Amino acid sequence: MEKDYKELRKKFCELYGGSEEELRIFSGPGRVNLIGEHIDYCGGFVFPAALSLDSTVIARANKDNTLRMAATDLPVKVEVRLDNLISGKTLSWGNYQAGVAYMLQNAGYKLVGVDMLFHDTVPLGSGLSSSAAIELAAAVALVTLGNEAHGINKPVDLVEMAVLSQKTENEFCGVNCGIMDQFASAMGKKDHAILLDCSTLKYEYLPLKLEGYKIVLGNTRKKRSLGESKYNERVAECAEGLEILKKYLPEKKNLCSITVEEFERYKSRIQNEVIRKRATHVIYENDRVLKAVEALRKNDIPELGRLLVEANASIRDLYQVTGKELDVMTAEAMKVEGVLGARMTGAGFGGCTVNIVPEDMLGRFMEQVGKNYREQTGIVPQFHVSAIGDGAREIKPEL
Repeated sequence: MEKDYKELRKKFCELYGGSEEELRIFSGPGRVNLIGEHIDYCGGFVFPAALSLDSTVIARANKDNTLRMAATDLPVKVEVRLDNLISGKTLSWGNYQAGVAYMLQNAGYKLVGVDMLFHDTVPLGSGLSSSAAIELAAAVALVTLGNEAHGINKPVDLVEMAVLSQKTENEFCGVNCGIMDQFASAMGKKDHAILLDCSTLKYEYLPLKLEGYKIVLGNTRKKRSLGESKYNERVAECAEGLEILKKYLPEKKNLCSITVEEFERYKSRIQNEVIRKRATHVIYENDRVLKAVEALRKNDIPELGRLLVEANASIRDLYQVTGKELDVMTAEAMKVEGVLGARMTGAGFGGCTVNIVPEDMLGRFMEQVGKNYREQTGIVPQFHVSAIGDGAREIKPEL
């Protein structure tokens, strides 16, 4: 269902009681990564943007020292006490929120019990980072209400919220992800993409103006869980490649600090073909991000599209994280007249594609790709014409 804040307030009160006037609303957006896949954990440059699809949380502080959590699309209602947040690791839903609270508490934040109702428009398992959306919505809600309850008057540090949310995934939920998803969800800016250096967290906003074109997200509806996928395996393979190259480039701290020229000089020293393929993708993908940003600065949208196609071939053939559904959808997208580029976005093994489509071809694109994809996979896909939105924040709609 679409966001209807009055209806969400009503649902909250049906669950938890009390009046609607005292409720607060917070949002953490999903994200699309335009280019720079699977290189954030290698210290690379990435180019994400926050979406208007988000995780909304209706929240109210309680006096019970307990986090109570429910969702509009799930029958569950879970509780975890602030003095035993580690127990939240065992939750099948609510573990991200409990993990964020645990990391906030360990970082010195003074929390308070909160009742929360989550409403998600980021499709779960879609590659648009529904987990980061939930984490950032929860983080901003918990810190805002905790600060107010303890008389602390300072703005929420969104970069720190991103870092602690990443730490939640790494240490609480067991996914060795990089910083990109959480940073994009925290720091997104309407109608802008973020050029982020994952090794330093230096960032720059660039206007995302694609005159005559729209970014279309194609959801394969092939669900996947990062923890169950090959994600952690790829992280380990990259670490192995780095250790080999450091024998010849000892000053390098991560794969993405190695230039294309340096890599070409020493890549033959990586004798394991699989490890060499992974490193090749990472180092060339990092270079592609900077080329894509330069193309956008020059308003060279065809070149941006070409780089997306090149990036998709690399993630498919060298990194091997696509699979039939993503491969079919990107191939069918490129058959539509005028489409400049298509590639998978996210961790892979399902999820979404990002496509640069002429505005006057949107209807045909969705019809043609949808039909051909359905015939080849048996799955009915979903399409979203992407709106680029702001990052995590409190929302104050009219009552």
